[in-house]
Amino acid sequence: MPHANSDAQLRISEIFFSLQGETSRIGLPTVFIRLTGCPLRCTYCDTTYAFTGGQNMGVAEILRQVAEHSPRYVTVTGGEPLAQKDCLPLLRALCDAGYEVSLETGGALDIGEVDARVMRVVDIKTPASGEAEKNRWENLPLLTPHDEIKFVLCDENDYQWAKQILLQHRLAEKCAVLFSPAHGTLNAAQLAEWILRDRLPVRMLLQLHKLLWNNVPGH
Repeated sequence: MPHANSDAQLRISEIFFSLQGETSRIGLPTVFIRLTGCPLRCTYCDTTYAFTGGQNMGVAEILRQVAEHSPRYVTVTGGEPLAQKDCLPLLRALCDAGYEVSLETGGALDIGEVDARVMRVVDIKTPASGEAEKNRWENLPLLTPHDEIKFVLCDENDYQWAKQILLQHRLAEKCAVLFSPAHGTLNAAQLAEWILRDRLPVRMLLQLHKLLWNNVPGH
């Protein structure tokens, strides 16, 4: 259906070119498409400005703005991108255009309809996030080695909880698992020591964009 995406409209908070700040593609030049709106209210959220506002854009205009940067990598993020139904045709269109596409999702919504070419980076919300009860555990069997799971940890209780989930669901056998300290909340060196002590099969990441630009929007 060549015109399947012609009516797709999305509420866009911002489109910008920066370095990937997290995931296994950290440090790679990437175009970010930030969608407006999110059903979650995590305690450590650093993109509250994307809860509201933004502007309506069609897929063709989004693709035009992305192409201006001639990127290899494109990340669709939020807010919560899957809260907008037309996120799915946008992801398909980006893949069709030849980009290596990743989706950053909070893990509360169904990832099953996302184009298989997309790297799905799925959060599992910890107790200190305030949104752990919203985790959609049905997403876990859908994950493939192409995807990634991310835990943002605020304290030792979060770490112990995440370790239990990691082992209980054998997450490291499904895909890469990322542990990140909540910026300014959990000491990064302390988290590193816990991971080494327990020999966890995870990758620890710091948020590069915060180290470089202190989380200024547009970076």
